Amino acid sequence: MKKLAIAATFALLMGCVLGAGTALAQANVTVDPAALTLGYMNVSNLPAPDGDGAFQFGGAWGLPDLTAVFTGPIVTLGPNTIGDADPYWYIGGGGPGAAGNKIMEANVYAEDASLNGQNVTFSGTVVDNSLTSAHTVIAFIKDFAPDYSSFETNTVVLSAEGAFSVSLATINDPARHVQYGFQMVGVNVWVTDVGPFGTMTIGPDGAVATETQSWGNIKSLFR
Repeated sequence: MKKLAIAATFALLMGCVLGAGTALAQANVTVDPAALTLGYMNVSNLPAPDGDGAFQFGGAWGLPDLTAVFTGPIVTLGPNTIGDADPYWYIGGGGPGAAGNKIMEANVYAEDASLNGQNVTFSGTVVDNSLTSAHTVIAFIKDFAPDYSSFETNTVVLSAEGAFSVSLATINDPARHVQYGFQMVGVNVWVTDVGPFGTMTIGPDGAVATETQSWGNIKSLFR
C-alpha cells in the first residue's frame, strides 16, 4: 500500500510539473495603427422580413472603404457607404434618404504569426460611442486553420465608453493564422445620411477623449 501511495504521489507531482511546463505564454496587444492595417468586408442580404439574409461575397478592402480611419493611435469606425446607386445596394435605388439594402461586416485587423501558441489578450479603450442600434462593433481574436476553412474565436461587443479586453488561448501550430481587431456590422448608408447613424472611436489602453471629441458629445445633447 505504501509503495502505491508513493507512486501515486510521484505521478501527481510529475503531472503538476508537466502542466506548469506547458502553460501558454502571455501576449498582450492593443489598438495600434502600425498593426491594424488589414481590411476585409463580408456582404450579406438584409435579414427577414426585408431580405433572406444570404451571404453575398467577401474580400479584402482598404481601411478607408470600410470605413475605418486612424487619427494618431485612435481609430474611428463608421457605417459603410457605397457610392453605387444600383437597387442591389439601396432599396429603390441610391440617393439621399435611401435605405441600405445590404448588411456590411467591415473588419479592420492585424494578422501576427508570432502569436501562435500563446494566450493572447487584445485590449483598448472605447473613447466615444454615438452609434445607433443599426450598427454594432465587436472586438475579436481569431485563430484560423492553415487554409482559413475554420477558426477558434473569442469576441466582446463594444458599447459603453471605457476599457475592454478579450482573450484567446491560440493553438501552437506555425501554419495557423492569428488575427485580432474590430468588426463594424450593420446596414450600408448613403454618404449624405451617415451623420445620424453615429460613429465609435477606439484607442489603446488608457486612451482619453480629445477636447474636440468631448465638445462634440456636449453639442449632441442639445440637438
